[in-house]
Amino acid sequence: MDPFKNGVDSLIAPAKGAFEITPSDSDSLPIAAKAVYVGTGGDLVLRAVGDDVDVRLANVGNGAILPIRVAAIRLTGTTASDIVGLI
Repeated sequence: MDPFKNGVDSLIAPAKGAFEITPSDSDSLPIAAKAVYVGTGGDLVLRAVGDDVDVRLANVGNGAILPIRVAAIRLTGTTASDIVGLI
């Protein structure tokens, strides 16, 4: 039973789904994530939904949840792994 199944989704609502992210220098994510989980820490190069350029987040910790709407995770420069998009 899910008492919240008919609730309205929003950017501040908890994620309703998740998908594994394989970093790519050319492909965008299949759907923009409302947040990103980093299982194994390191650097993360990403393109936020509202940006035209990539940004590097240095030394992201293990198990971090980053509340950033993400359109792409880049392969070049990303050393973090076990990355999951939260939607």
